[in-house]
Amino acid sequence: MTLTLAGLAALTLAQGAPAADTQTSETSDVIKVTSVRLPVLARESGTALTVIGRTELDQTAFLVETLAAAPGVTINQTGAFGGASTVRIRGASGGQTLVLIDGVPVNDATSPGGAYNFAALDPDAVERIEVLRGAQSVLWGSDAIGGVVAIETRRAAPGTGVSGFVEAGSFDTLRGGAAFEASGEPGALRLGVTSTATGGISKADERDGNTERDRFDAVTLHASGRLELGEAGQLDLAARQTRARTEYDSFGAVTGVEDGDEFDKTRDRSASLRWSNSFAGDSLTTSALIGYADIERDAFANGAFSFDARGERVTGRLDGAWTLQAGHRLAAGLDLERSKADGESSRQEGLFVLGELRPAEGVVLTGGVRRDESDRYGGATTGRVSASVQAAGTLRLRANAGTGFKAPSIFQTTFFCCGAAGPNTDLKAERSAGYDIGADLALAGGAVMLEATWFAQDITDLIDFSFAAGGYENIARADTSGVELGARVRLAQGWSASASYTWLEAEDGDGNRLARLPRHTADAALSYTQELWGATLSGRYNSSETDSFGTAGAWTRLDFNAHYQLTPRLQLYGRVENLLDRHYQQVFGFGTPGRSAWVGVRLSR
Repeated sequence: MTLTLAGLAALTLAQGAPAADTQTSETSDVIKVTSVRLPVLARESGTALTVIGRTELDQTAFLVETLAAAPGVTINQTGAFGGASTVRIRGASGGQTLVLIDGVPVNDATSPGGAYNFAALDPDAVERIEVLRGAQSVLWGSDAIGGVVAIETRRAAPGTGVSGFVEAGSFDTLRGGAAFEASGEPGALRLGVTSTATGGISKADERDGNTERDRFDAVTLHASGRLELGEAGQLDLAARQTRARTEYDSFGAVTGVEDGDEFDKTRDRSASLRWSNSFAGDSLTTSALIGYADIERDAFANGAFSFDARGERVTGRLDGAWTLQAGHRLAAGLDLERSKADGESSRQEGLFVLGELRPAEGVVLTGGVRRDESDRYGGATTGRVSASVQAAGTLRLRANAGTGFKAPSIFQTTFFCCGAAGPNTDLKAERSAGYDIGADLALAGGAVMLEATWFAQDITDLIDFSFAAGGYENIARADTSGVELGARVRLAQGWSASASYTWLEAEDGDGNRLARLPRHTADAALSYTQELWGATLSGRYNSSETDSFGTAGAWTRLDFNAHYQLTPRLQLYGRVENLLDRHYQQVFGFGTPGRSAWVGVRLSR
């Protein structure tokens, strides 16, 4: 189930705790998700959030394909099957999108901009994803200018058992996985492995004369556990590791890319340990988290070693929340982080306070302030306020205003060339100010859910490379604005439909449109489900995008997937992507697959 709830993240901080079932009716209980610090009712919160569940994750072999359907999200992928994939929210860059796995920041400490590469992240290891749109720096500090992608890995279901899947199809692709899980009163444990191997297609577009296929192989190990401590609380553990080998192509003077004999080997891993407890009749809740993430990358060209990169992030988090009289609430938190990249390191500390007031029935006001300090750029103060008003029985109005920032990366604060005497020691954090106004409408007893949001954001002091200075400077800005629309409809007799549309205006300080950002994107799906089988026909539209080497034209793609329940535990499934066999480029110069198909079987608990 994909759920768009405008405003679920007015008070958000990933805790890595098991999430409760999401409910959407007007009588829903408190929705607890991995990105919420204070529990919040869906109908009372103020910011835009999309929740992606197992149904969507089971319909694709690459997690990034599922994220592309979320409103306000743009995917930049340099070639299918392992091509570098970054997520951009509301026009912000990939490095301005914070990515969390089980509450741990995993943005790449070794890359110049700090963007996380989603290419090798297997959806089978993931339980759910929450995409928070808009600046979240009040809670998350750096990297959350555009929004947050909070990923929760899978947890053990009650009882003991095994599960698995295997599928094969186009481009000599073989993918499979297996998991063991056990859960009871003392605790829970889940161990899993997934593997993908494919001959792939050429990263550089075949229509430009590039015929060499680029292979992709990846193996992911993932584990999670829970230990009940009685009155002492609960411990939650999660860990994952992905090893991947990705072939890619070389720089080309005409389109920016052409066939080449290059590949890299990466190891991407993260882990978290979280303690939580409640006191005073649950009016006081506390939690502490220790997290670790690292990445190792070795690159090769023409059979010889080219370069390597090593980076890590260690995170500590302590927070508490209090429920006061009349339902008012207060929360505070302390975040500590140390990052290292190729021998250089940085430290950052953040402290924030949040408040929620309920001055009248149906009115919820929230606000927060945060201060961050760093040993590389100084400090930054951010704030945020929001309001949610139940204007009528089925209509909710909401508004938000907030600021965000992104700290300079280790690379940006240490790199220099071209005759410069040293790196720029005066780099400042990138800053943003954003606003959005929206409305949510439920009709026909919740069978029809409509959402509309207008947003605008100004980003200043953007860091860019300057040949004249021989390093990085705060010399750019960006202005984004747009509209996000969403609809979900439960039709009669097993039928349902959903649609989303985003209009995005994104310009630099000179009025030029930002590269690799379409003005219009839209997704729609029609599904039918009964007891033994189901099917979904989905479509995606992406308008043209400018790039430094040319313009990638507008494109439309149709996909189809279906499943049949052979037994209560065994399911046969299949999918066809690019059903109409359209040629298109997601990023100029890079290829995408034509019509392709896969079939598989899945064993469930």
